[in-house]
Amino acid sequence: MRILGIVTARGGSKRVPRKNIKNFCGKPLLVWTAKAGIAGGVLDRFVLSTDDAEIAEVGKKAGLEVPFMRPTELASDTASSYEAVKHAVEWLKENEKYEADWIILLEPSSPVRQPFHLKEVAELISKPDVKFDSLLGIAKMPGHYSHLKEMQRDEKGIVTRVGDGAIVRNLIHRNQDIPATYYFNSAIYALKTANLFDGNNSLWGDSSYGYLMDEKYSTDIDTPEDWLIAEAKMKVLLNEKK
Repeated sequence: MRILGIVTARGGSKRVPRKNIKNFCGKPLLVWTAKAGIAGGVLDRFVLSTDDAEIAEVGKKAGLEVPFMRPTELASDTASSYEAVKHAVEWLKENEKYEADWIILLEPSSPVRQPFHLKEVAELISKPDVKFDSLLGIAKMPGHYSHLKEMQRDEKGIVTRVGDGAIVRNLIHRNQDIPATYYFNSAIYALKTANLFDGNNSLWGDSSYGYLMDEKYSTDIDTPEDWLIAEAKMKVLLNEKK
């Protein structure tokens, strides 16, 4: 089975300018994703989709293929990952006659993922009896961020739970008693290539598998504060490997 790896890295990051090539723990941010994907050893091809020449050059030096440049209209603030991934797949098919069964999508903003994550995901999607058509990395939601503790505040300052208006006395207060819920951690996605062309304009099909990851590998850099948290997590992991 062919698995195409795609990294999406546009040049127009606003809240952390030029973040995809900004130095992160000694290397450009993009390089950490390239290294993990290559070391995973499960990708048939590993392609960078970018609109930016400097990012493209960093990607090439890190071992990524850059067979095309992403059109500007697919790299705006409003462009979706679906559009970028579909463009990459169509370009490879039309220009190189290349098609893959599955795609693993990696975003540079999650640099703490490890090669073993790719291996585990590849094993999951390669099973002959696989029952899902897409996969996403998830992590357990901390109890204090659970939707069961989400509050709304009225004009008098009174708070009640969102959704059912429960008063504070009736809430679950101990975090350890909150039922487990999960969130997208943005570290890894996988999808059947066919999902892109089923008419739904989405990466996701009818059944998505939640690939559970430890919180220490879950980072999604979108703000300067996110950057500091991700650096702290990466430094802990790097020290563990010494």
